[in-house]
Amino acid sequence: MRPLTDRTPKPLLTVRGRPLLVWHLHALARGGVRRVLVNTAWLGEQIPAALGCAHATPWGEVALAYSMEGEDFGHALETAGGIARALPRLEDPFWLVAGDVHAPDFPFDEARRAAFARGDDLAHLWLVANPPHHPGGDFGLDGGRALDLPEDDGRPRWTYSTIALLRHALFHPPWCDIPPGNPHGVVAPLAPLLRRAMAAGRVGAERWPGTWTDVGTPERLAALQAAPD
Repeated sequence: MRPLTDRTPKPLLTVRGRPLLVWHLHALARGGVRRVLVNTAWLGEQIPAALGCAHATPWGEVALAYSMEGEDFGHALETAGGIARALPRLEDPFWLVAGDVHAPDFPFDEARRAAFARGDDLAHLWLVANPPHHPGGDFGLDGGRALDLPEDDGRPRWTYSTIALLRHALFHPPWCDIPPGNPHGVVAPLAPLLRRAMAAGRVGAERWPGTWTDVGTPERLAALQAAPD
């Protein structure tokens, strides 16, 4: 996203006058979420400076807390490392959404979170149609189960939207070996944990047909800005 991110962290880049992160806060509040923890790294100090400890939305106020990876370790911890760091401060289970995607209509439904909590899955993923920059997709889908398909498997793959429901247990052995709270700042991606859990049949998934954009380049952000409401 450079040069746009030379001075601004990606979650604060604006779409139609509203930061990407604020679009998420509105969607989360609409679904009933009232507490959000934001992982920060690059230029991370700008995010609490911009949003403070709470954000008002038409559906109520959202309390904000922060995990300052950049200040604590000098670098980002990637998704699994960042979650492991923040885990003691998160509800179980919890919603996950990346700060650099745009999904303004996604239903972060608290009833759905409660239903997930009653089951045995470690994760539930929302998959989207493969965008032009990622034509091969990430995971298969069959009967509501996410599949880690072999390379030579001809079944369709869909792109992981970075929206998920996750259980604390996914970040403990045997799925994850990072110590509680990630005190040493271990850098770790989420995909290997998900693949291990998929192999055990403990990851659900479904398609999300609504608005979704991975805002990964200035060109994609410009296209999103120009799209009709």
